[in-house]
Amino acid sequence: DFLSSSSLPFYLPFFSCRFMPCSRTRNAVLNTEARTVEADVLSRRCVMMRLVDFSYEQYQKALRQSAGAVVIILPQAMSSVPQDVVRQFMEIEPEMLAMETIVPVYFAVEDDELLSIYEQTQAASASQGSASAAEVLLHTATANGFQMVTSGAQSKAVSDWLITSVEGRLTGLGGEDLPTIVIVAHYDSFGVAPWLSHGADSNASGISVLLELARLFSRLYTYKRTHAGYNLLFFASGGGKFNYQGTKRWLEDNLDHTDSSLLQDNVAFVLCLDTLGRGNSLHLHVSKPPKEGTLQHAFLRELEMVVASQFSEVQFSMVHKKINLADDMLAWEHERFAIRRLPAFTVSHLESHRDSLRNSIMDVRAWVDTKALTRNTRIIAEALTRVIYNLTEKGAPADLQIFTEQMEIQEEQLESVMDWLTSQPRAAQLIDKDSTFLNTLEYYMGRYLKDVKQHHVKADKRDPEFVFYDQLKQVMNAYRVKPAIFDLLLALCIAAYLGVAYIAVQHFGLLYKTVQRLSLKTKQQ
Repeated sequence: DFLSSSSLPFYLPFFSCRFMPCSRTRNAVLNTEARTVEADVLSRRCVMMRLVDFSYEQYQKALRQSAGAVVIILPQAMSSVPQDVVRQFMEIEPEMLAMETIVPVYFAVEDDELLSIYEQTQAASASQGSASAAEVLLHTATANGFQMVTSGAQSKAVSDWLITSVEGRLTGLGGEDLPTIVIVAHYDSFGVAPWLSHGADSNASGISVLLELARLFSRLYTYKRTHAGYNLLFFASGGGKFNYQGTKRWLEDNLDHTDSSLLQDNVAFVLCLDTLGRGNSLHLHVSKPPKEGTLQHAFLRELEMVVASQFSEVQFSMVHKKINLADDMLAWEHERFAIRRLPAFTVSHLESHRDSLRNSIMDVRAWVDTKALTRNTRIIAEALTRVIYNLTEKGAPADLQIFTEQMEIQEEQLESVMDWLTSQPRAAQLIDKDSTFLNTLEYYMGRYLKDVKQHHVKADKRDPEFVFYDQLKQVMNAYRVKPAIFDLLLALCIAAYLGVAYIAVQHFGLLYKTVQRLSLKTKQQ
C-alpha cells in the first residue's frame, strides 16, 4: 500500500531519477521493494549499494538470492573516491560484463534525494539483522519503505548498427608517389553502463592528441618552406572498443575495393594513439620490432632521444607483443594494420593492453592529467617532426625544441577538447551517423585538414560476437510505502477491535436481559 502524507499527494512518486541499466542486463523493468545488502532476505527486492561500499561478493549475494534488481549508486564527484575503491571496481567490471543475468542492474548518480532513500532503506535493512524477532516485527510494521518502479517496454535487441569514422588529410609537397604517414585514434568509449562511459583517458586523450597534431602540421604545411614531402592521413575511427571494426572496414574499403588510396602504395608507418592522459611512462607497442634503416625504426629512435634529452622524468620503452589471432579481441589498434602488412605501432602510457582502465566507467575526466597529456603530445609531435624533416640526419641537436612560441603545444586547447569529449558518453551504441558529436568532430578536423569526410559501415556482429539492447536509460520512481505486514497487523487489530466490541455487545445484552428479569421478579413480588 502507498502511504500518503501531508507533504506528498497520494500516489505521487517520492523521487524519480534517471537510471542506466548494465550492458549485460536484458530485463530492465521492475516494481519491487528497496533493500540494502545488509538485509537477510534479498529475493525479489531492489538491492541498493553505494560504490564506496560495493564488493563483488555483495553483488553475487544479490544475484544468488534472485534479487528483483540491483542499483549501484555512484558519487557525483568521482575525484573524491579513493583510488583503491576505483581500482577495485575496475577489476570487477569485466566480471560484471562477462556475466549475463536476468536481474536488472542499474547505475545512478548520487544526489540528496537518492542518498536519503538509501540511508532510510539501509537503516531499515540493518535493524532486521541485529534485533530480536519481536523488535523486527514491530519495526517492520511501523517503518516506512520504498517501492522502486520503472515503466516502459522490455529491452529489445538492436538489429542494425552503423559504425562511423572520420578521416582527413594533409597532402605533401612533391610528386604523386609520396610516402604516407597515417595517424589514428579511436573515439568511442566502453564500460559496464553505456550512458556513463565517458572514456577520458581511453580514448579521449588519443583523439585530443590527434586533433592537436592536425593543428600543428596544418600550420607547417601552410608554408612552402615547411611543407614536407609526406602525406599525412588522419583517421578518427569508430567501433574501436569492438575489435576496431571501424578500422577493419576502412582498410578493406581502401585496400580491396578501390584503385586510388593513399594506403595502397607507399605507407611509411601507421601511428596509433591510445591512453595518453596520465602517468610518467610512455610505451611504443609493436607486433614486430622495426628493422634498422626503416622509418619505423627512425621514429622509435627519435622518441627515445626526445624523451632522454628533454623529458628525463618519463620512462620510455618498446613493448613487443605478437598478434594472437586465436584471441577474440585484438590487443591494440595497430594490429589491424599489421594484419594487412602495413607497418604500425601504438603509443600509450599503459604497458599492457589488459589494463582495466581501457574499458571502465571509472575512466572519467578527473583522472586525466592535462599537463601529462600536453607533455606526451609534445614528445610525439617532436619525434614525428624530426622524422618527417629528417632533422637528426641534418645535424639538429637532440635537445632542440621545435614547437615553441607561436608553434607552442596549446595546453588550453587540449584541455578544452578533453572537456568537450568527456562531457558526453561515447559508447559505440549511442553514436549514430547523424549525432552532434560526429558532426562536431568532422567540423573540427575540417578546420585543419583537407578532404574531411565520414566513413559509414555496418557493424559485423560476429567480430566479436555481441548483441546491443535498447532501453539504456530509464526513469525510476521511488514511492514511499508501508510494508505488506502493516496491512496484516492493521487487519488483525481491526478484527480484534470488532471481536471485543461484539463480545462487549453480547455481554451488555445478557446483562440487560438479566436486569430486566430481576426487575420483573421484583414487581411481581
